[in-house]
Amino acid sequence: MISHEKLEEFICQFPVYQYAFFSPEEIDFSYQVRWICEQECQRFGTTWACPPAVGTVEECRRKCCAYQECFLFSTVAEVSDVTNMEQTLATRKEHEEITAAIESFLKENGTKCMALSTESCDICEHCTYPDAPCRFPEKMHPCVESHGVVVCELAEKYGMDFTLSPTQILWFGLIFLS
Repeated sequence: MISHEKLEEFICQFPVYQYAFFSPEEIDFSYQVRWICEQECQRFGTTWACPPAVGTVEECRRKCCAYQECFLFSTVAEVSDVTNMEQTLATRKEHEEITAAIESFLKENGTKCMALSTESCDICEHCTYPDAPCRFPEKMHPCVESHGVVVCELAEKYGMDFTLSPTQILWFGLIFLS
């Protein structure tokens, strides 16, 4: 597994705002988050990156806890108003590119990893779920919350900001490392 120092050196080239390393066993996996997915998210049941395709919360917990360590990081995007969802969601692309670059760097350096990131996958215009396998499983980053992870609790636990201002959105990525 790559050293913290080597990863920290690599992420300096990106606008990573804050980050923390910790054990997957320190995560509280919540069925309440999944309930919110089921009840309130229009992407539920429509993509490989969302429930139920990602598995049950217990299956996700087991998959995550099979890794040795977690790397939680955030990036900041500027918007005119964080309540403007169209504008806010349009800023996800840069965070997803950073997540992909970090994941690629880790893999190139011999680290087994799994990346979770923002919202649901939007690589394809139309997801193949449930009729055919994912076209790009190596590029897809399921939503952190899809796995039952409460990001605001992790941010608080590790001294990271969860909100900044009415014109700044924080995006989070969570990469599991072995």
